[in-house]
Amino acid sequence: MFKNIKNYFNKKNLKNTEYLFLFNKSINEEFVCFDCETTGLDPKNDDIISIGAVIIKNNTIISSQKFFRFVKPKTRLEIDSIKIHRIREIDLKEAEEINNVIYDFLKFIGNRRLIGYYLEFDIAMINKYIKPQLGITLPNKTYEVSAIYYDWKIERIPQSNIDLRFDSIIKDLKIPIFPKHDALNDAIMTSIIFLKLKNKVKF
Repeated sequence: MFKNIKNYFNKKNLKNTEYLFLFNKSINEEFVCFDCETTGLDPKNDDIISIGAVIIKNNTIISSQKFFRFVKPKTRLEIDSIKIHRIREIDLKEAEEINNVIYDFLKFIGNRRLIGYYLEFDIAMINKYIKPQLGITLPNKTYEVSAIYYDWKIERIPQSNIDLRFDSIIKDLKIPIFPKHDALNDAIMTSIIFLKLKNKVKF
């Protein structure tokens, strides 16, 4: 109910009717899992440097439909962030402007439900760019895989301390490890987490 009210007012703020499709009823059994690599962990001051996303349809990752783009940041890359994602300024030499990438990303996700790990942060980063341009925040329904994983574990082992680190979840679910801190690889691994848990937990 609250979500519907929030989306009603969100929709009224939309500045460009070309993006009304974001508010359509979500497609059954279709999701988008996405991940952002950034210059840091502060949505107000840091910038996106890459976005990776994949579509999930009928319990399958559609490998032919993926989204991956490098983005030119407005803020300088810090050494600490480079150590994590290993993206250097030279790697972003041919990167695109964020506004172009964001609009393409919105068309890619459409009205599908969104999946991610630490998704609240990634959503905040996307909203940072679309709010000034379109007047809205992302209206799509979201699913946080760490929360789904927690619900599954707590049913099996009540009152236990549950490790919600990405590496720990991957290891526990016996998911293949791709090179990490790559937005597309992280999106693929997160998609596999979601598919492994999707039919085990009500959400």
